[in-house]
Amino acid sequence: MLKMRLQNYYRVKEGQTLREIAAAFSVSEGRLIACNRLKEQPFTGQILRIPEERGNLYTVQAGDTKELLCGSEENYRLKNGTDVFYIGMQVLL
Repeated sequence: MLKMRLQNYYRVKEGQTLREIAAAFSVSEGRLIACNRLKEQPFTGQILRIPEERGNLYTVQAGDTKELLCGSEENYRLKNGTDVFYIGMQVLL
């Protein structure tokens, strides 16, 4: 049996930031940026594709590592769509 998957899309509202949108859908900013090939903040009315992979968002704290949070650097990269990692950043676990 064929299973059809509908993509999730979202229209940006006035004043919304990428961080707010990512948090609302429980995806990392990096994954949202990569999925939509964004080079700057989204504009009002822009339609963004919301990545399928979702999970728990976590704010990186001092002492955290990619390996500690995701098991390996490769898993971190796949889940978050970036190699960037810094204190205060929200990442997908």
